[in-house]
Amino acid sequence: MRRDTQHVLLVLLGGALVRIAADDTYLRYIKPSHRWWLLAAGAGAVMVLLAVVALVRDLSGHTEADPHDHDHGRIQSPWLLMLPVLVIALVSPPALGADAVARSGGGGAVVRNADLYPPLPPGPLELGVGEVVNRAAWDESRSLDGREVTVTGFVVRRGAETVLARMTIACCAADARPYTVRLVGDLGDLEPDTWLRVRGTVQPGSATQANRFTPSLTVSEIQVVPEPTDPYES
Repeated sequence: MRRDTQHVLLVLLGGALVRIAADDTYLRYIKPSHRWWLLAAGAGAVMVLLAVVALVRDLSGHTEADPHDHDHGRIQSPWLLMLPVLVIALVSPPALGADAVARSGGGGAVVRNADLYPPLPPGPLELGVGEVVNRAAWDESRSLDGREVTVTGFVVRRGAETVLARMTIACCAADARPYTVRLVGDLGDLEPDTWLRVRGTVQPGSATQANRFTPSLTVSEIQVVPEPTDPYES
């Protein structure tokens, strides 16, 4: 592949990284704390800078001709590097949703030491789906039994059941895992991937190994909400 082609591809790839880091698009792929790694040390700005410097040097004639720097006319695969740029520019892939939960086989709690669950304040609570699942499954003090909580997530249909799910990531979307809460009550006709803010009461003892540690929430109020800027929980 010609040197100028290499430089152009490098500019486009680096530009794509800068593009997704410049607004909230990057939150579909990585944690918020990784934004500046992506923008700077993560290669976006660095790739663009290196490519521009190399292009200027080549155009100024400060580099010697490379006898191997010619187009063989047959190797087209380097242009496949354009695909991520086109996907980001034209398609804008959504965050992981109901299909990803279905492929994973459902939600599940992470085994944690009970000492990691400090006492909760009195009154109604607003918690992440992951914390509700883990407390319901592993908190020996049973701090959520019968408590009213509000959670936000997206709808997943499992046959006749409706669950509220949220993906949790440690680093990026590649290591995402789902947490799910079963919704009990008059729910109406909810489409998969619809984002909801749900208030309800945690049913005691409902998160068991038999149901993959999916606690049940007796619903008292449902509100359809826009997808959050950051669709993942940490």
